[in-house]
Amino acid sequence: MAYQALYRKFRPDRFEDVRGQDIIVTTLKNQIKADRIGHAYLFTGTRGTGKTTVAKLFAKAVNCTDRKEDGSPCGECPSCRAIQAGASMNVVEIDAASNNGVDNIREIRDEVSYQPTDARFRVYIIDEVHMLSAGAFNALLKTLEEPPSYVMFILATTEINKIPATILSRCQRYDFHRMTIDTMVMRMREICDQEDIDVEDRALQYIARCGNGSMRDSLSLLDQCASFHIGQQLTYDKALQVLGAVDTSVYSRFLDSILEKNLSGALRILDDVLMQGRDLSAFITDFIWYLRNLLLISAQDQNMEDVIDVSSETLEVMKREAETVSTEVLMRFIRVLSTLQGDVRFATEKRVLTEIAIIRLMQPAMESDLGSLKQRIEDLEGKIENGVPMNPAFFDRAAGAAATGSAAAEKYEKIPLPDALPEDVEQVAKNWRKIYNQLDGLQKTAIKNAHPTVDGDQLVIVFDEQDSTQYSVMTAKDPDTGVEKDREALQTAINNVIGKNVPFKLILQQEKRPFNTVYADLSELIQFDDIETIDETSGETGV
Repeated sequence: MAYQALYRKFRPDRFEDVRGQDIIVTTLKNQIKADRIGHAYLFTGTRGTGKTTVAKLFAKAVNCTDRKEDGSPCGECPSCRAIQAGASMNVVEIDAASNNGVDNIREIRDEVSYQPTDARFRVYIIDEVHMLSAGAFNALLKTLEEPPSYVMFILATTEINKIPATILSRCQRYDFHRMTIDTMVMRMREICDQEDIDVEDRALQYIARCGNGSMRDSLSLLDQCASFHIGQQLTYDKALQVLGAVDTSVYSRFLDSILEKNLSGALRILDDVLMQGRDLSAFITDFIWYLRNLLLISAQDQNMEDVIDVSSETLEVMKREAETVSTEVLMRFIRVLSTLQGDVRFATEKRVLTEIAIIRLMQPAMESDLGSLKQRIEDLEGKIENGVPMNPAFFDRAAGAAATGSAAAEKYEKIPLPDALPEDVEQVAKNWRKIYNQLDGLQKTAIKNAHPTVDGDQLVIVFDEQDSTQYSVMTAKDPDTGVEKDREALQTAINNVIGKNVPFKLILQQEKRPFNTVYADLSELIQFDDIETIDETSGETGV
């Protein structure tokens, strides 16, 4: 016997096997049990959601001579077997994409005058009904409104907007929704168990996501992946290989290159993806999905495992990634890439369009929308805070010198910040909230309870004895470079906010005493606003 595709072999032949459309199935079964069967039904929804399957099941059920108590067809009577084999004269399936003329509908009008043989109803299932011509719709109107009592119409369409209102008003409308990933994974797991296909749950999750809510598409992709690795376990990596996708870590490195405006690095990653034989459209789609996940994490970083459908380890990595990019930037990236996704579908030079889009992502000056303007302003503010001169000619010469590796590039280095004056040290306390907000999550936690104070004219950051762990974090040296990275990050944040070079010392206070008995007290100057408050009696901070 010839091989049969999974979506055909496991097409439901009972109502209880239909997944993801519980409300529709329950309504139809109740109509059958109560003998309240209508004369015209309209099934609408995206591809692969079960419209034609439910239509055939409904046609079998209304003509079944030995229905079950819940209204499902028995599947054993002559009528059920004939309908299942496609040999029944009482169930007529019509493809409106190829039979969309007035003459085709006139044939139906002539046929409905004949009663069904050995069945209660003559059922017409018209698939892709939106493809009918305007004349064909008009010819169908009268018959659809007042057919003989033994005739029933089931219309199926993926484009409900193309159905005339006169047709809609004559039908009971049922909307078939996209299936959830969990529903499709559960169904595919049942099929894999029956077919003895060894597959990882993670692979099924990815295949279901690629199915985009369509059970038929998901089963077709599963069939394709299983056929490529017959007799082997279908792992997540093998599914990526067959479907032309890449691992999540690639998108993280790709995004980092774009944020750093490292064009050569981004193009190198793109080249590696294409050289591995990956599909460019799939890469763009999955990268948009990755940015979407980062956007959701930025909006709310708790209990996101179920929403973005990733492992807890990947979620932690993505949380750290989300802290490095604003929601406005993510939304602009998604908008640009969504436009690219539509363009590459019909383009011959897909790679060129993709490279142009990457350049647009790195250069918001190429766009004039509000999000791009806001990002340009933020970039300028950052350059001003870092002491970079705003003369365009300066940047042109500096970029040219750096690109050619010229020794002249040294004279285009950033202008060094002036040293801080004693009164500037107090500005650190006044702007402590701004300094705090420039650090990443771990660094914020480390200095959360630290206090800026003054020892003579020098800035001192004091940690209480119980905060020795946080003090150790801030003073820890990188094993490779020997640099105190977290301390340098705090130094950079202070210099950026104050606009001057403000050196400081980190002190672990051994005794719990008010600060003014050891150093000058700056607690009244500290501005925490909505982040932290100061307990005036103890000198401690709290959230």
